[in-house]
Amino acid sequence: MTLKKIVDGVEVECSAEEIAEFETYQSNSKSAEEIALISLRAERDGLLLKTDWWAVSDRTPSQEQLEYRQALRDITNHYSSLDEVVWPEKPEN
Repeated sequence: MTLKKIVDGVEVECSAEEIAEFETYQSNSKSAEEIALISLRAERDGLLLKTDWWAVSDRTPSQEQLEYRQALRDITNHYSSLDEVVWPEKPEN
């Protein structure tokens, strides 16, 4: 692999060490799709967290609450980005 960089306005080839560093960075970097999915999961996890109290051991959640939480857990089966997601409607407490 040949990589080039600009040094003082002149294009020069990168050293083997610079190429190795670049390749390591590339292999550790997340793609835009991975970042979008991470953001979606974070938003979904926040919504689930807000309803965790529905599922405590001394309380019985309604069927609508159970379905809402399941729909949130399943959201990544249908969507991969916050830009396209259609969130389920949260039932009354």
